[in-house]
Amino acid sequence: MVWQWEPGTRYDYGSVVEYEGIKYKIIQPHQSQPDWTPPVTPALWGRCPDDCHNDGVPPPQKEWSHETPAYQPQGGFAAPHPNQQVEIPHDERKKTWYDLDDHRKKELEVGGGLLAGAAILGAGFAAYQHHQKSEEDKKATTWALQNWLHDAQRRTDQINSSGPPGPVYWVLNQGKTIPRGAIEGGNDSGHTLFIARAFQDGGIQPGKASDWFQKGAVIGYAKHEIQLETYEILVGNLNAVYWIDGSGTFDAESFKSQYKPVEGGHQNNRALYIAQAPYNGGVHPGKIGDGYNGALIPYNGTEKEVERYRVLCYAPAQGSY
Repeated sequence: MVWQWEPGTRYDYGSVVEYEGIKYKIIQPHQSQPDWTPPVTPALWGRCPDDCHNDGVPPPQKEWSHETPAYQPQGGFAAPHPNQQVEIPHDERKKTWYDLDDHRKKELEVGGGLLAGAAILGAGFAAYQHHQKSEEDKKATTWALQNWLHDAQRRTDQINSSGPPGPVYWVLNQGKTIPRGAIEGGNDSGHTLFIARAFQDGGIQPGKASDWFQKGAVIGYAKHEIQLETYEILVGNLNAVYWIDGSGTFDAESFKSQYKPVEGGHQNNRALYIAQAPYNGGVHPGKIGDGYNGALIPYNGTEKEVERYRVLCYAPAQGSY
């Protein structure tokens, strides 16, 4: 037997459903929502062969039916999911999914500890080639995404309650509204471009933001340009930072001997710094890292490598935040 997928229904391990003629098998137990259909929530459902079916699995239970999506950025980007029953300590959020033992992973899955990340993905957050990953890798991405968002919200809340931690700092933002004090990173066709960053595939990628963009921010990753609605944006004192010319292969240690670059993210445990480069009549914020042969900027659906660039650095006596 295969059940038809329905919103407001509790699905547990072993459940197989059919949606629009395609069969899906559960990855993460959850209560379904109207906008969490199997095709758009690969962190919750995986496609399965036509001959898969429910063997000895209790029928799903209708438990919840209201129409509001769980992920609501208004009034808080990273509010706990309403169905999360397991507590996640702050220190645990610093661990990767692969650092957790099997018992803890099971606790998190059964207790809804991945539902916040699944909701973010369901709300349209870009996940690079998520559908091609193994089920364990999907869980790892979901875990890392929700922890980045939680930490970004926590940092922003601290700024709102206690004031800025230093001369420049990152705040969580959504959409096309650019906060006052955002650091300018370039321009294109008469539009100001600001410095942004966002989670992607386990790392944090620097990019650009503007009210001109489709969703608000753009990052580059794996030769792709990715549009994002939820991101962090660099805010602060313009006099605290300045741009330093560079060209060719970037060597972080040599650069740091004279200047202190502003760290904008990381990939594979290697720091990424904020860069800008001229391209096609504009100047575009992007990223640079140790060993890069130039700055990488997101542009027109892909990433462009530009040999001559500038790196954002702290003015003397300033720090990083």
